[in-house]
Amino acid sequence: MTTKTDTPVTGDLTLNDIAAAVPRALEVFARHGLDSCCGGAKPLALVCEKHHLDLDAVLQEIRALA
Repeated sequence: MTTKTDTPVTGDLTLNDIAAAVPRALEVFARHGLDSCCGGAKPLALVCEKHHLDLDAVLQEIRALA
């Protein structure tokens, strides 16, 4: 997978980090109601847990964009 930073996208990265590496990830966040503005400093895994989302499924969507 190639991203802007070549950083593997994992649940440990914050929404802001993911958006910087894969700008189209914002589309995935929007589809799932994830706020990368106010909640952008939180790790994706934590945000998915809070929103009762399957982390692996969200990661798969983001990785498909890269």
